[in-house]
Amino acid sequence: MKIFFYTCFLMSLFSFSMLTVKAQTVIPLYPGAVPNSIPGPDQEVKSGTPDNIHYSKVTKPTLEIYLPAKEKATGAAIVICPGGGYVNLSYTHEGIEVARAFNELGVAAFVLKYRLPSDATMKDKSIGPLQDAQMAIKTVRGGASKWQLDPHKVGIIGFSAGGNLAALTGSHYNDPKISNTNNTSLRPDFMVLMYGVISMTDSLTHKGSHDNLIGLSPSAEQIRYFSNEQNVTKDTPPTMLVHAEDDRTVNVKNSLYFYQALLRNQVPADMIIYPKGGHGFGLNNKTTPDKWMDHCKNWMISNGWIK
Repeated sequence: MKIFFYTCFLMSLFSFSMLTVKAQTVIPLYPGAVPNSIPGPDQEVKSGTPDNIHYSKVTKPTLEIYLPAKEKATGAAIVICPGGGYVNLSYTHEGIEVARAFNELGVAAFVLKYRLPSDATMKDKSIGPLQDAQMAIKTVRGGASKWQLDPHKVGIIGFSAGGNLAALTGSHYNDPKISNTNNTSLRPDFMVLMYGVISMTDSLTHKGSHDNLIGLSPSAEQIRYFSNEQNVTKDTPPTMLVHAEDDRTVNVKNSLYFYQALLRNQVPADMIIYPKGGHGFGLNNKTTPDKWMDHCKNWMISNGWIK
């Protein structure tokens, strides 16, 4: 009898856990047609394992919504841009896991599955991801009452190429690439840039991200537009940067140059440079017991975005 009861309990617990996972809502990013798209069959590829999902050839962008427990909710929200060199998305490692960590801080998290640049699916592949990130900010801010959020506490975080996208969102919020007839602010209130591909200049950029986003022979104007360190102003959102000195994929100078540009423009900034950790460590840099999320929590508290 005890064995039967215990088995039923485990099954109920498993079912509850599955329901909890499935309760996360995934919504289309655009209520209608996706702008700047070329019609064609959906060729999206989902790969990896259930614990480590990757996406490639994304043409139908979505937001996956993770809301914190009501007793923890602070009203703050963050859009999450996974990395992957603008050729795929490290969706679990730099998306879902990060969303759950922010939920623990009382922050609502929105994982953005953004379109990956392709001349076959976009009229202008260079602006496709930025359109999606701007739309994500607009959607979260526009849904503030529905999700019980403070529309003045909506941030963005990006990893690697997703860091480039997050920084572009903070750099070019006054240059909308989407329809915005109600003039919703597209400016993130804060940014967290994780080992980000900040620059598209030859001396700093990650070649794969550069080529996938702006092509092999971009114009000087394109390079300047997509090099975030060249577009910092006094109105750039407060920013936290995290990078490892021994990153052999994205040169740590990407973060250092952006930090210097923030300082020159008197934009509040915080930066963590780990001696080791390489690239793509996500939530946990295994070379140190230090957790950047702890720093992020304190940074958000000191700026009044969370309690």
